[in-house]
Amino acid sequence: MTDSAQDSSAPAFPAMSIAQANALLTAPDKRFELEEKLIHGAVYKTYKHAPGTLRDIFLASSAWGEREYVVFEDERMTYADHLRAVNHLAHILRDRFGVAKGDRVAVVMRNYPQWAVGFFAPLVLGAITTPMNSWWTADELDYGLADSGSKVAIIDVERLERLRGRLGNLPDLKHIIVARGGEDEADPRIVSMESLIGDAHTWKRLPDKAAPDADVQPDDDATIMYTSGTTGKPKGALATHRAIISNVFNSAACQARSFLRRGEIPPEPDYLNDPPRIALLAIPFFHATGAFANLVPSIMSAGKIVTMYKWDAAEALPIIEREKVTVIGGVPAIAWQVLEHPDRDKYDLSSIANVAYGGAPSAPELVSTIKRRFTAATVSNGWGMTETCATASLNWGRDYELRPDSAGCPGPAMDFKIVGANGETLGPNEVGELWAKGPNNARLYWNKPEATAKTFIDGWVVTGDIARIDEEGFVFLLDRAKDMLIRGGENIYCIEVENVLYEHPAIMDAAIVGIPHKVLGEEVGAVVQVKPGMTTSQSELQAFTAAKLAAFKVPIQVIIQPDPLPRNANGKIMKSELRGKFTPRG
Repeated sequence: MTDSAQDSSAPAFPAMSIAQANALLTAPDKRFELEEKLIHGAVYKTYKHAPGTLRDIFLASSAWGEREYVVFEDERMTYADHLRAVNHLAHILRDRFGVAKGDRVAVVMRNYPQWAVGFFAPLVLGAITTPMNSWWTADELDYGLADSGSKVAIIDVERLERLRGRLGNLPDLKHIIVARGGEDEADPRIVSMESLIGDAHTWKRLPDKAAPDADVQPDDDATIMYTSGTTGKPKGALATHRAIISNVFNSAACQARSFLRRGEIPPEPDYLNDPPRIALLAIPFFHATGAFANLVPSIMSAGKIVTMYKWDAAEALPIIEREKVTVIGGVPAIAWQVLEHPDRDKYDLSSIANVAYGGAPSAPELVSTIKRRFTAATVSNGWGMTETCATASLNWGRDYELRPDSAGCPGPAMDFKIVGANGETLGPNEVGELWAKGPNNARLYWNKPEATAKTFIDGWVVTGDIARIDEEGFVFLLDRAKDMLIRGGENIYCIEVENVLYEHPAIMDAAIVGIPHKVLGEEVGAVVQVKPGMTTSQSELQAFTAAKLAAFKVPIQVIIQPDPLPRNANGKIMKSELRGKFTPRG
């Protein structure tokens, strides 16, 4: 697709094809040079010059010194602070708590500076960091800690209170480090992080200490990141150091490709002298996007992350002005809320250079609205999933403006294909299921061999997304093969909510569908059939589900009817008919 209507002084767009740009970026001795490697039984294209491990990346961050890494309210953690805190905690995990290579260490808390410390300290040892959803209920946290067999949990006080009374069910959990809270004399397993390494204000006064010695290799396991499962139980996607780092290189290569597409030479990064990337992170670190597409890229590039106790657009506006934030987004909801907030013009938002989002369906008009309001900003939309360790494709800049309904092209190390109903590979613009292969793929689901066999096939991830790929390689997501909806970036599998509704004594049949929402993408809607002679109400069913599920999974609207739900000849509920019962919101 060309763009002759652009400034006549600029070269016609695109200056080259995606394939030509990829060839230039990955040529010998270039930053994104590729080489094939046999990894865990499959052959992948890998980034030859990528750092080896997250331990290597962490140690290299000593070069960033007193530049700020994570800012939360009045807590400003520099890279030097982070280095001291992680090294001290890593020694404590090894020497006092017996954490060794391969052990799981859970991290469950809000986006505090302590989250970053808890994430990297196990990785330095070769242990497996296991982030968990801080929105989970006690039942869900209980399940995640037991399923992962976590030896240590690093949590905040809110999560500790949620788990009280459950700790006796977790014999593998030997130690609990509580950030931003006190000791618990009644349970010797519980110790405060502050008693071990101090708080974020005092980390600068910790004595220098080298990281513990450890043998950590690129294809060693690094993280278990939980994603919802169609059985209603979360699945832990096990990812290696190489996979997480490859995600960062995918994103960087896609950005560099956008320069070549414009006929420009991509700039060589100079992180010590370039202005820092300052991101206002409105999504949790426990997401693949939060950890793999924000926390890790920032430590590799001397960037700064500004976090909030809870996302609120009104509170975000003065933060953007004060911190001179250059990147906002995360999910489309965040961009919409900033764009449409009535106080937007009261603040200087001119520092915003990139509005980046993914993780949820976005309306095509979003990109044009952003360009009208932030004329100098680049807009980007990415696609990925927990199983691909975040970014697998990226639509950046002019390409996104011209194809606002596309999730972009895969990174140079990635292969996409569309698979038909009989397992055949389909051609351009044919519709089928999207499969993705690359060095950034997770390698299996923890403790779930049957689910692993269905999703991870010969190096490919079977995504469950229905899509098409055009002649140039741009992917267009059309629907989801898996029965799932996405609310503001949060995956919600319908069967999980339906199973809870079925537990209510008045419910005979239940179906969960997505209600379109301009800001959140989708909200949870329920249609239920009540048993003869029984009654219930929307508020009763909402309270019933809220007692068993995280708040974002609770139906926002419930339609109650005595008649059976529509089903097809195979007995499956025809959800396409049910969606018409709801009015779009937002």
